[in-house]
Amino acid sequence: MGIGILATSAKVPAQDLEPRAYTNTPVGMNFLLIGYQNANGALVFDPSLPITDPKAEANIGQFGYVRALNIAGKSAKVGVLIPYADLYADGYVSGEFLTREQTGLVDPSFYFTINLAGAPALSFKDFKDYQQDTIIGFTFKLTAPLGEYDNTKLINIGTNRWSFEPEFGISKAVKRWIFEAAVAGIFYTDNNDFDNGKTREQDPIYSAQGHVIYSFPNNIWAAIGVTYYTGGRTTIDGVTGDDLQQNWRTGFTVAFPVNHNHSIKVYGSSGVSTRTGSDFDRLGIAWQYRWGGGY
Repeated sequence: MGIGILATSAKVPAQDLEPRAYTNTPVGMNFLLIGYQNANGALVFDPSLPITDPKAEANIGQFGYVRALNIAGKSAKVGVLIPYADLYADGYVSGEFLTREQTGLVDPSFYFTINLAGAPALSFKDFKDYQQDTIIGFTFKLTAPLGEYDNTKLINIGTNRWSFEPEFGISKAVKRWIFEAAVAGIFYTDNNDFDNGKTREQDPIYSAQGHVIYSFPNNIWAAIGVTYYTGGRTTIDGVTGDDLQQNWRTGFTVAFPVNHNHSIKVYGSSGVSTRTGSDFDRLGIAWQYRWGGGY
């Protein structure tokens, strides 16, 4: 059975801190993203399970694409993120040391963002005169069950279920500073093939995050952020686990241009307080190429 019951409530971490999610962008501009991140740390489970010292590490490659749109005069974006991961986990189950290794596609995510106020759809020519004040936006994220999944293993890089995440955000600019806040909920369908055919349900996870961003000369910017999320209690074949999540995370992002079309982003995050869930550290780097929209 491989790692056995070591992962009744665990998967690759996915509570992201995302500064500048609602920044206005000229219509027709495209963004290509290629990145790498490392996530590692302890896995925290329902305390009734006979599991001790569980931990995991995932090396994740990412490919993404985003396009800026005009929808009824409002700026919007659509995008896709496709991750590919190499996962290693180990721990003791009833005193026996077990390991789990898996490599393959992680569930891809599809995004739609629209700025409801404060960020009109603009051409690249008109965008040169735009100055941000207050932006209010909405994002919808859909994650599809296309990642690698083995129903005989309880740690997987795929989840074998859909998830839906609506989010509302606000962004306020004050000279070189931007202050942001967002609230979201992640809603899950059931995994009907969990652990050799069991049904695994999960309650929604609700989150709030905030960021403080400073813009330096030459289009360099840096951000610090914090997020709190709660919920996610699981039920397996009608038995509810003691795995309610109530966790804090903090992180940073630094982005700087390389030339007219290319830029680099470095980011990291760490758990501050973890009740149940993945208590992990994350460090990553991403290269971005932009084109189109008259740029």
